Amino acid sequence: MAAYEREILLQTIPGLEASVHGLSAVWGLGNELLLHVGCGRKKQAEGSGDHATPHRTPSKLHVVKWQTDMHNPHTRKLVVQSHDVFTSLQRHTPDEKDMSRKPQLIKCSRLYRAFIAECVQDLRKASQDPHQHEAKSREYADQCEIFQTIGLIWSLCEILFVETLPGGVVLQQLLDWVRLHFTEGDAKARSVLTAEEIQTNDEYWSAIYIYVLQGRLTEARHLLSLNPKFQQDTHGAFGKIDELMRRMPVFGALGRQSVTEFDLKWRHWQDLCRQCLEDHSFTSYPRLEVICKILSGNQKVLLEDLSDLVQELGGWYHLMVSRLLYTNPTVKALDLHFHAKASMDALGVSGRMTPLDTILEKALEFDIYQMIKISSANMSNWWFVAHLADLLHHCGQLDSHQLNFGSDLREFLLLEYASTLMSHNSLWHIVADYFDYCHQFGRHYLELFIERIPLQTERKALKVLKLCEDRNMQEQAQSICKVLGMRCYRQGRLGSALSWCLRSHDPTFATYLADKFLTEYSLKGGFTNIDLLDNLGAGMLLSDRLTFLGKYREFHRLYEQGDFREAGALLLSLLRARLAPKQFWLTLLTDALPLLELDELVFSSAQTYELLQCHEELDRWFKSEEYQREVLPKKSKGQLELEKEKLELLQLGLSRNLAQSVLNEGCGCLPAS
Repeated sequence: MAAYEREILLQTIPGLEASVHGLSAVWGLGNELLLHVGCGRKKQAEGSGDHATPHRTPSKLHVVKWQTDMHNPHTRKLVVQSHDVFTSLQRHTPDEKDMSRKPQLIKCSRLYRAFIAECVQDLRKASQDPHQHEAKSREYADQCEIFQTIGLIWSLCEILFVETLPGGVVLQQLLDWVRLHFTEGDAKARSVLTAEEIQTNDEYWSAIYIYVLQGRLTEARHLLSLNPKFQQDTHGAFGKIDELMRRMPVFGALGRQSVTEFDLKWRHWQDLCRQCLEDHSFTSYPRLEVICKILSGNQKVLLEDLSDLVQELGGWYHLMVSRLLYTNPTVKALDLHFHAKASMDALGVSGRMTPLDTILEKALEFDIYQMIKISSANMSNWWFVAHLADLLHHCGQLDSHQLNFGSDLREFLLLEYASTLMSHNSLWHIVADYFDYCHQFGRHYLELFIERIPLQTERKALKVLKLCEDRNMQEQAQSICKVLGMRCYRQGRLGSALSWCLRSHDPTFATYLADKFLTEYSLKGGFTNIDLLDNLGAGMLLSDRLTFLGKYREFHRLYEQGDFREAGALLLSLLRARLAPKQFWLTLLTDALPLLELDELVFSSAQTYELLQCHEELDRWFKSEEYQREVLPKKSKGQLELEKEKLELLQLGLSRNLAQSVLNEGCGCLPAS
């Protein structure tokens, strides 16, 4: 961060400590910094003297964001709309020779332009809202101006790089360009036509001049026909100028014609215009003479009589198109930069060019890289350069130019644009799609981005998880499941925590949660989330403790169904496998008591011997140093007495069962196992 930027931040962050101690920062999500005072100021506890323990003043956290132009509701709409066009464009591999793709590319470019125009209208409407805060209105007005400029540049790039016509004749497209973006003539004409009476004032003639300069001669003739003098002079000066405008040849308007054929007709028509001037046909009507001079290609009239109007229309680039219309209507795209330079020199703007002037100049010079570089430096967002570079890439106009850090220009711009969207909560799925089509660094960016998406709800978490699964991002998917599992656990929702744990395949967390279920069973005498435990399936193999939990729940289910012999065998196998923690053995052995008291013998003598061995092992553990040190201090006197009583009952029950089983086996009533 530059020194002047740090100084601005220090002045922006409220409080005295920022200027005294400096600022520390950590990266947030995307274009976001989390700032706090570098070291909290130490204060002495009041009334404690020299030996008081210092404590730090709590530091406030400040969030600083930049390049958030695309975060307001109106530009967000553009983000969503352009995302759909972008993804549709990526379905095709760029191929400079594949001419069948050209209509699709033109369609995509026009969709982008339509969305830009819609965004401009929304921003203009928002800036004029009387209920809007003044600062917000100014912000929307500034953004409206920026996107108007973006629309102007995009339209020119579409003409030069996307909608390239055979032969390279571009004047008609350039006329459409100036008609679309310079609508002062329409505004003046509306002002004249909505008046109660047609006033042939300066506004009236300015509208006619603008229409003539833009090649809109039909509209100019219509306005001229409203002049009261027109009806009185239909065969005089007004009639002649109307006829000249009507007869002006337009390239391509008469169907298929060669450039040579059109050039002959056009030269003949312009000779007629000059002849009228030589005959002094418009001497009595200076304003009609100005129109005729324009038609005859007289450039002096544009720079002298109409200089103010030319400046109002947009300066040198509008002048360039108007001059070409009446001097070189078959100009080729590759020659435009010569005419652009001549128009700039004529208006004296070469030494005081604005960024827009430079961008348009570079576009006319077909210097795409410089055009994108200057646009990147002067636009307040990356939307324009990212989508334009991608479109030009698919048109075969943008080579895979490697930058210093190994990425090509298109990918670099897409990464920068997507990064500016990261810090907005609702645009994460759009960001992911842009990263998908950055084949060099996109996946790395996406992995880092997913780790920082705030998961406020489980619904959003499931969507992010689906995104990870679709892209085979197992590590990130497991991380999300772990985070949500821990969140559910802290909320006391053990069942949901276990569900997320099973999805994360985390054996350590699974063991921890299984212990919590067993602890809950020990305290409450029963399980919650029975449906989940009954349907663990292969998930119980995630950890030994979870396996034990699943099998222990199965023991309870068998017991409830009355299948006591199977339940007893399963209980014994759990003890034999040593899957349960030692402190839970007493619970397992206690579960055997109801089976020992049944009229029907469940355990054979051999099984009873095993249970007795487990009982003895548990008794030894109670007397071990480990138990005395770690477990005993945590138990109350009542718990210890209850454990002693259970051990005695178990001893008695097992002894009685052993005697009965030996007797029955001796009589052949119970097969030994």
